[in-house]
Amino acid sequence: MSEETGAEESLEIPQEINYLRISITDRCNLRCVYCMPEEGVSNLSHDDIMSYEELKSFAAAAVATGINKIRITGGDPLVRKGIVDFVEMLNDIDPGLKISMTTNGLLLARYAKDLKKAGLSRINISIDSLDPGTYRNITRIGKLEDVMEGLHASFDAGLEPVKINVVVLNSINDDPVPFAELTRELPVHVRFIEYMPFFNDPGKWYISNDITRAKLESAMKLEEDKGPEGWGPAREHFQVEGALGTISFISPVSCHFCPSCNRIRVSADGKMRTCLFDQNGTDIRDLIRSGADIGELKLVIEKELDRKRLEGDHKPKPGTRIRAGDHMSRIGG
Repeated sequence: MSEETGAEESLEIPQEINYLRISITDRCNLRCVYCMPEEGVSNLSHDDIMSYEELKSFAAAAVATGINKIRITGGDPLVRKGIVDFVEMLNDIDPGLKISMTTNGLLLARYAKDLKKAGLSRINISIDSLDPGTYRNITRIGKLEDVMEGLHASFDAGLEPVKINVVVLNSINDDPVPFAELTRELPVHVRFIEYMPFFNDPGKWYISNDITRAKLESAMKLEEDKGPEGWGPAREHFQVEGALGTISFISPVSCHFCPSCNRIRVSADGKMRTCLFDQNGTDIRDLIRSGADIGELKLVIEKELDRKRLEGDHKPKPGTRIRAGDHMSRIGG
């Protein structure tokens, strides 16, 4: 279950828990090699998935506990019908609520302007390679031209900051320079993310962000930068000379950030998790369907937040390789 690498423990101070990730679907229009098997995973039934109304009730209760940032995830959230309406529903909870989305971008060109009008403020786009062949090999079925169209549509719509998530896989897409060069051309914020051993051989693709950073520093000069407003674990922001955007690193394996984690999440089938690696989760869906109101949901959420705070200093040490009980596409990443 674990493999120690000898990294030092994180000394970060626990933060306020103010960030909710909502997975609205387990379905995706890609089959990325590190996320799900080639044949895909069995889809949840319509009845298993929380309705938008149920998700709004949960989100309203979460906001009542102090949540002020919500990210919509999947699978890929844009494959679920009514996504623009759902953004409007969340915005109705509190116009001051900050709403974001993580998507693979394939359908983003179609929805970007409407999402912005509905209240979406920012976007994260998963692009693991800027080489069309490598991108297709990683995603198995994706076309890079489609996601790049979505990227440009995000800028046209006024979504900002626009961030690119790059999961770095050893010997597959481990040259970070093309993404650094992209920050010279576009005001995009690239985040290099360590591959988390989820259901594959832990040693197959993992590469430390220390190595990724060293590759960048050998090719160009990096200057420290404050980076865009961040909601989560991105650290060490840099800028290439003359660039419009920035570079940062998310290192869940080589440097666990559990003690400073500020997020909770709910899966598409209604399991509230205080951690990505929470094996079971609390069944929110059945609570709502049994008649629980926002006040009752708020009490349940507060209890789980207290548990998360207590566990903050007892999470795995940096370098520990751990596995979750389900595929990333079902939990919401």
